[in-house]
Amino acid sequence: MRPKHPAYHHGDLRNALILAAVELIEERGSADFAMIDAARRAGVSSAAPYRHFRDKTALMDAVLDFAFSELGRNIAAVMQTQPLGSAEAIIAIGKAYIRFMTQHREFYALMWGATGIRAVDQEVSDERSAVGFFILLDAVEHWCSENEIAEQDVLQLSIKLWSMAHGLAGITLYGHIERFLPQADVFSLLESSTHTFLEGLRKLR
Repeated sequence: MRPKHPAYHHGDLRNALILAAVELIEERGSADFAMIDAARRAGVSSAAPYRHFRDKTALMDAVLDFAFSELGRNIAAVMQTQPLGSAEAIIAIGKAYIRFMTQHREFYALMWGATGIRAVDQEVSDERSAVGFFILLDAVEHWCSENEIAEQDVLQLSIKLWSMAHGLAGITLYGHIERFLPQADVFSLLESSTHTFLEGLRKLR
């Protein structure tokens, strides 16, 4: 999710601890670490983390905020390569989502389990946790406008499209696609499913 942890320097302790926790999760495949482990990775004393985080739960909320922010940044980047209002823009968002979640599988359950939902509910750091979804919402709204489907519920359509990418990411992570459809390309599956879904909306106009 990020380059190797930089050396801690004065004034950046909070970020150093967040990045240390990210590294530990990626290395261990879970959030099974203690605050002292993050402190050691950041090169500070065992008491230092408590200057910024009351406990591990608070640190994990910050880690999840970082993960959602990185997901949003990846989605925003791919949107720069696609024309707004196109089906390709919506597909690019879905592919970016699948790519991020499969490349950072340690964060899938954390982001979408009880811990992640708590972080979203708390609107951590100016709602960065929802940035990626807002980008999708905007892309769907423009697609509806381009295709004269303005009467559709854009929020509902966006959630349906998100569920496609989310579902494909999940069953890919746990090996179910390979089990039932060997050598299938998850990105091709997303592309064809999205086109089928959007074409169906056009026919309902």
